[in-house]
Amino acid sequence: MGSMNGIYIGVSGLQTSQNALNVTSHNLANVDTTGFVRQQAVLTDFRYVNVGENHISYLQKGLGANFAEVKQVRDIFLDRAYRTEVGRGAFYEAQTDAISEIEGYFGELQGQTFQDTMSDFWVALQELAKEPDSVVARASLTQTAVTFIERAQNISSQLKDYQINLNTQIKDQVNRINEIADQINTLNKKIRQYESTGVENANDLRDERNNLLDELSRMIKITYKENSSGVVTVNAEGVPLVTEDMAFKMATMPIEEGSSMLKPVWVAHGNADVFDLSRAASSDNDTDIGSLKGLLTARGNKQANYTDIPKLENYATEGLYNQAVLEFNNTINASVVMSVQAQFDQLIHGIVTMVNEVLCPHKEVTLEDGTKAYILDADNAPVGLDDDKTMGNGLFSRKSMERYTEVDSLVIVDEDGVKQTLFGPFMLYNAEDPQDNYSLFTLGEIEVNPDIMQNLSLIPLSSNSGSGDFDVKATEKLLTNWQKGFATLTPNSLAKYNFSSYYTAFIGELSNRGDRYYTIGENQDSMVEGINNQRTQVTGVSSDEELTNLIKYQHAYNASARYITTVSQMLEDIVTKL
Repeated sequence: MGSMNGIYIGVSGLQTSQNALNVTSHNLANVDTTGFVRQQAVLTDFRYVNVGENHISYLQKGLGANFAEVKQVRDIFLDRAYRTEVGRGAFYEAQTDAISEIEGYFGELQGQTFQDTMSDFWVALQELAKEPDSVVARASLTQTAVTFIERAQNISSQLKDYQINLNTQIKDQVNRINEIADQINTLNKKIRQYESTGVENANDLRDERNNLLDELSRMIKITYKENSSGVVTVNAEGVPLVTEDMAFKMATMPIEEGSSMLKPVWVAHGNADVFDLSRAASSDNDTDIGSLKGLLTARGNKQANYTDIPKLENYATEGLYNQAVLEFNNTINASVVMSVQAQFDQLIHGIVTMVNEVLCPHKEVTLEDGTKAYILDADNAPVGLDDDKTMGNGLFSRKSMERYTEVDSLVIVDEDGVKQTLFGPFMLYNAEDPQDNYSLFTLGEIEVNPDIMQNLSLIPLSSNSGSGDFDVKATEKLLTNWQKGFATLTPNSLAKYNFSSYYTAFIGELSNRGDRYYTIGENQDSMVEGINNQRTQVTGVSSDEELTNLIKYQHAYNASARYITTVSQMLEDIVTKL
């Protein structure tokens, strides 16, 4: 009976060594497999039988070796650190890509730069100021103005198209997140079923699931935990994505009715927004994680214009202004695309309205209802070279709204608060209304005045005194106002720029923002690489180590085989001698 036990002990050695060899060969076969985690054979003693005891110890006999389990060698803390930092890096990578795309539209790195287009328009104004009655100078200014507006509009259209094209990337990422959630849910079920016997671990399935978690963490901020049955539950942006039994879905829908821009929503939660974009993302709050949020942040939620930049004079109180600035920083300024749209549109609006206001000066009146209005200052307005001495023709016009409405009379309130009726006719200026895009001198609504295009003599630069001379004050004002400070880049800045320096500062800020995001991205990449190297040191397969194990387990197998041979020969000798 003791001899038979000896054979069983030898067989257990053969079995455990063979299983350990299988694990080692599996590691070697996957040495170059991405995401594969080194597996380790855990060998233990099987059992001991007490055969007696003495004053020193128990007298025990071993019953062989036991192959306990095949375990993965992982560090969960490194996994969590990797998944957080890779998501943050992906967020800033999306910002950097957006800035690189936008910089190309302005041609500052290659091609025709928009700064050259502005310079051409400035030179045309200077030439016209020298010879206001020159047909050549007027034609040159008009044509340069057309080129200026066309180029600005082309950039604006490219920015809008880029915003809409980002929808494709957003939809692709949402679809991929849904696919990963389904795959994790399926793997959870397989792992639970496979490990339910308590005999083996589903290590290869776990590797596949961990690879999916790595990929998912790049796109969206996740938290996760594994329960006792091996099932991993995942939350995305604080909302359940994968539970123990099912995977929840995201979808995309328009930001608002009529919008061409999409946003991700939770279908199971009444199409609630996946992301809260009402506050600017920051590392302090861990809200700058995931390429999907990076795309949404870079794109923004609308096509912005100059009215989105708060100005103190447009608010009744400083408190309302400060609230508007906070909202601007959290939404418009947080978005690369929207901030560029608003700042660029502010530049174009400033140039266009400056030229028009010099050619068509206004005076302010208070109407009987207390509102302010503007009428053409007929006493000081320059006139055209045409026979009718036409006044009130701006070089630029709105496509959908006339500059003036002609009225026969006005009831106004004078400085003393007395109502009086003025008889005209008067040219009542149709003011810009931020709530009506068609009333704005904004990109998409601006064109060079068609009447001036057809008749260059309508450019009002002659004196209305009847002398036939050109209006010196108007021509000087065109050049002087170009050099005056007209706006700040954002309400966070106090420096007012003229048109040329504004554009320089605008491109400089865009470039600095790109450098800042690029630097953050590079730092994140370095951090992720460092963490991943540490992970690889723990989880990676070392061919040298595995070959050493291979030799070790082969020797153990051979030793067990020789042990069985010896026992077998001993039994044979006993039988033959009986």
